[in-house]
Amino acid sequence: MVVPPKIHVSVDVGCRRHSVAIGLSSGEVLEEFDIDHRPEGFADFFNRIERQHRCFPGAVPTVAMEGYNGHARPLDTLICKRGWRLLNVNNLKLARFKQMFPAAAKSDRIDARRMLDLMLLGEHMPQARRALQEVHAPTSQNAQLKRLTRRRRALVDEKSRVLARMQGDLRAVCPGLLEITGDAENRWFLNLLTHVDDLQKLARLREKTLRGIPAIGAKYAAIIRQWQPQAQFSHEAPYAGPMIIEDAQRILALREAIDALERRCQALAEDSDIARLIDTVPGFALVCSAELAGEISTLDRFAGEASLAVYLGMANLDNSSGERQGARAPGQVNKRAKAAMMTGVDRHRKQVPESQRYYEKKRAEGKTHNQAIRALGRHLCRVLYRMLKHGEAYRVRQPEAPCATAAQPLAA
Repeated sequence: MVVPPKIHVSVDVGCRRHSVAIGLSSGEVLEEFDIDHRPEGFADFFNRIERQHRCFPGAVPTVAMEGYNGHARPLDTLICKRGWRLLNVNNLKLARFKQMFPAAAKSDRIDARRMLDLMLLGEHMPQARRALQEVHAPTSQNAQLKRLTRRRRALVDEKSRVLARMQGDLRAVCPGLLEITGDAENRWFLNLLTHVDDLQKLARLREKTLRGIPAIGAKYAAIIRQWQPQAQFSHEAPYAGPMIIEDAQRILALREAIDALERRCQALAEDSDIARLIDTVPGFALVCSAELAGEISTLDRFAGEASLAVYLGMANLDNSSGERQGARAPGQVNKRAKAAMMTGVDRHRKQVPESQRYYEKKRAEGKTHNQAIRALGRHLCRVLYRMLKHGEAYRVRQPEAPCATAAQPLAA
């Protein structure tokens, strides 16, 4: 019986243009072309593949794409909607493959052809197959959580930068003003800064005016009135003061935007199985649960709990040679998921006594704080994988039950 050849399609993703190569599993290259990152280019992409498919019926095209979920959007989504098999090419492993089998030159078309070679090799070699990760479409809720939590993280980072800049300017322009609050991000303090168009007017505000500013009551009005007689402003106040007021306005706007995103995430997390289960782990709460649900997307992506631990940055890879024993950090870590995991695990160990004891044990062995958190996180990855695999919630194990992970899933 003659086995019909399979159609392989590789896409070297660019910012504005993508290089495409279409070939067969027998090694024959059928067509090479470029498409624009526009609807017309996408239509040309599918028309060419379907034309080749009609010539070689009987097999669903397999598309390998470098940089899945980056500049490839929305082409990757359109491929999945057609029911075609989509593979994500690991950039690091592709680079190693091109080092082992170098081409005569370097161009986008040559790179697309090298991906065809990698797809062909992946059918026969497990190592090459690991460089091609099959893309499983996430649920609508997890896809939205991924975009929303990434947006929220970007706004949080921007707020931190603006806040640090505003505090530095305040120390230079009005040294004593920053001392009246324990946190420059307090809403009443930001409302005070944005109430005037000239920073020096703050020293002349009356108590009735202060009490009319949102979030400023009798307590904070008294603090401000106590500061006013000794208020001092540098010569930079006329031109640096408006910058401080503008930064305070930006921080207030960012806070409102972040709160709105968190409300949207909360509504989506209630319909996401992954987010709802992770939220049962003490310490993870809404933000960490939503971020992890968005980045994990679906458990089908992972072969086992070890793969999940590597993806979340909670496990190192063996890097031993001869008598030397060592480990190294993997290159395919999701940095956003790792940051959420580190935050969640740190809060978790403060709420679960057994986890706190395990953390202290690692610190006593000479581990740093981050190393101890990752060690505990490695155990939690096993728990998380079982929870998500079987749809089970989390509960703290009773003290009399010996367990290094300090927890076990509870049937939902």
